[in-house]
Amino acid sequence: MSVALSLVIGALCLALAGWAAWFVVRDRAVILRQLWGACVVEAVLGLQVVLALAQTVAGDGASDPALYWGYVVTALILLPVAGLWAFAERTRWSSVVLAVAALTVAFLELRLWQIWGAA
Repeated sequence: MSVALSLVIGALCLALAGWAAWFVVRDRAVILRQLWGACVVEAVLGLQVVLALAQTVAGDGASDPALYWGYVVTALILLPVAGLWAFAERTRWSSVVLAVAALTVAFLELRLWQIWGAA
């Protein structure tokens, strides 16, 4: 697993969470640009999945593959679900949902890094 890619994903998630938190403070709903930001995070997560799958096939995998891939699937699902929720909920709470989801993906990324590094 690429350390640089993990750091990029973490930074993108924290930036998205901060942006959404700013909207919470200002009592505003999520805007389309924030959802596009979540799509960018999701695309980078997809790239990480492809690279991790290639490394796993090559024999350099996580110490606990089931746990690792469970975290990967969870990270991939969280932002789209939060985005749909935020799109449907046009209040301040949509920003809360997006901020919490982005923070959760950042922490999942940290956990993925720990699981992979324990190999």
